[in-house]
Amino acid sequence: MQRLGELEAVVMERLWSLNRPVAVRDVLEELHGDRPLAYTTVMTVMDNLHRKGMLVREKDGRAYRYRAAQPRDEYTATIMGQALASSTNPSAALLHFLETIPSDNIALLREALGEHDPHDDERRS
Repeated sequence: MQRLGELEAVVMERLWSLNRPVAVRDVLEELHGDRPLAYTTVMTVMDNLHRKGMLVREKDGRAYRYRAAQPRDEYTATIMGQALASSTNPSAALLHFLETIPSDNIALLREALGEHDPHDDERRS
């Protein structure tokens, strides 16, 4: 999964916050207050996101309605996993990451690890 460009990220943020299938025009109207964009620009960005697998689309008359292919938190987890997997020393990278995150996020991590061990599913098989 590729990282998102600036406008792609803005469009994805809007789609995640709307949390429903939307037309290009809906996104254009949502973005209009932030920056003037052409309809074709937003349409191209959304089509690119669809080709990248970030958006799912369904036909609605002559147009399409788009929705995020996965929730924001799953996308974030995928990006984090890819970054860790691309490291030549994942252990060191993870330790450096843990040194940089705020203590309240460390508490969330400890809580999540206590509640769910993803390897339990593998052990049961």
